[in-house]
This record gives sequence, C-alpha cells and structure tokens, in this order.
Amino acid sequence: MRKPFPWMLTALLAAAVFAAPPAAQKKNRTSPVGYSDTPVLPDQKWKVHDIARPQSPQVTPGAQYGQPPSDATVPFDGQDLSKWTALGKGKDRGKPVAPGWKVEQGYVECVGGTGDLVSREKFGDAQYHIEWAAPAEIDGTSQWRGNSGVLIMSRYEIQVLDSWNNPTYADGQAGSIYGQWPPLVNPARKPGEWQTYDIAFQAPRFENGKLARPAYATVFYNGVLVHHHKEIVGSMAHRAVGTYSPHQPEEPLMLQDHDTLVRYRNIWVRRLKGYDLE
Repeated sequence: MRKPFPWMLTALLAAAVFAAPPAAQKKNRTSPVGYSDTPVLPDQKWKVHDIARPQSPQVTPGAQYGQPPSDATVPFDGQDLSKWTALGKGKDRGKPVAPGWKVEQGYVECVGGTGDLVSREKFGDAQYHIEWAAPAEIDGTSQWRGNSGVLIMSRYEIQVLDSWNNPTYADGQAGSIYGQWPPLVNPARKPGEWQTYDIAFQAPRFENGKLARPAYATVFYNGVLVHHHKEIVGSMAHRAVGTYSPHQPEEPLMLQDHDTLVRYRNIWVRRLKGYDLE
C-alpha cells in the first residue's frame, strides 16, 4: 500500500477534528440575549451588552464585491442618464443643460466640453461606490491625462486622473482630496483598466450660517485605504485654499467634465442619514 502524501494526512486530520460530534455528545447551549445590570458605556446612553439597545437593520449585500446592497440608490446602472442633468460649459457655463455624455456598453463617457454631470437626487452623509477608467491610449501629461473628479455635494472633490507613471502635484493625483490632501499611497492601475473608489463621507454641519463641523472622508482606492477620516478643508479650489459656504444638508453628486475622456460605471450610493457616525 502506498503511503499517503503529507497533504492527504493534513486533510484527514482536519476532517477528523471538524467532523460533527455524535448526537449524544451535543450540548444544548443557550446564551442571554442581553443584560440590564451592566455599567453604562462612556459617552453613550447604553449599557455594556444592553438588552434594550436596538438591533442593527438587516441589509442584503451585493452578490459580488462592488454590486449595490439592498439599501443603495443607483444613480447610474449602465443604461441611460435619466437620473442626471448637466451644467453647461462655454456660453452655457453653469446653466442646466441636457447631458451630453455618451452611454454605451454599461458605462458613461465624458466626451469633453459638454458640461459636468449632476445627479437629480441629493445626498448628505453617504457611502459612495464609483468605478472609472482613463483612456488606454495616453494623451497629454500631468493634469491632462484622464482628468475628472467625483464632487461630493457638488463641491468636495476626490480627484480622478490617470496616475500611472504620470508625475503631477501630489494633491492633484488620483485619489487625492483635490488641492488639500494627497492619497496615502498610489494604487493606480494601468490606463484603460477600471479603477474603484469606495468613499465614506460625513457632510459638514452649519449653524446660524457658520461652519459648526467640517466634512470628513474615508476613501478606499482599488481596495486600498488612501484617506482615513480626513478632514476636508473646504470646497474644491484650484491654486487656492478652499473655504466653506453654507449649503443644504443634502446636495447632488457631480462628475466633472475636464475636457478629457473618462469613463464611469457602477455608481451607487447608500444614504447614512439616521445612523450614528460620531
């Protein structure tokens, strides 16, 4: 008889260890669903393991990574731009116009010069999932390679740029909070490949027309953490320090038209209003 290979022995031992015990050996174990005689947690109204503390709501995740969960809003599903409008450029700068971006094969492409895309729905505290791609054929340098931007609340920008072997200013590369904070690392994929942003955003708070609390963003770029609860200095600005101006608790999502070709797909948003984010 041939001796079993070492990996076979490992598998046999694992099967023996994790095999279900005989019915006679099973224990009918129960555990309390909570307690009412424990100390109160610091800065909370709840006790440790508090039996009265509400359960977290049930959410069904996407079947695969990147697919929207059951509580997400989907501004762009790859079919059309019915959930978007646009802000014109040139003589129509800042005016509402029909979206001029091109939709095909499940993505939307900025053709340049037609205006920023603006979602019809508005969002405040939210989780964003956005996939984008710069052209495979390199055209231009620095800020003229696949430049666009994810402008949360139409003003707080996470930069979109082809940052594969493309020197530019640090706070203007892909994944940066534009003009404010460079990403911790540069996990860019090659031009033409799809890139992914997952953003957790806390909207700023205003009281009596003044800033009471700034905005914060946590950003994962291609699954890599590039910002951790980073304070946003103010609205996006070029060659200037951004500042805050009072605005509504919810504002549209904007995708920037920077006169370069960029594609977007699989955009979804989870509103976090009502959740304790502090």
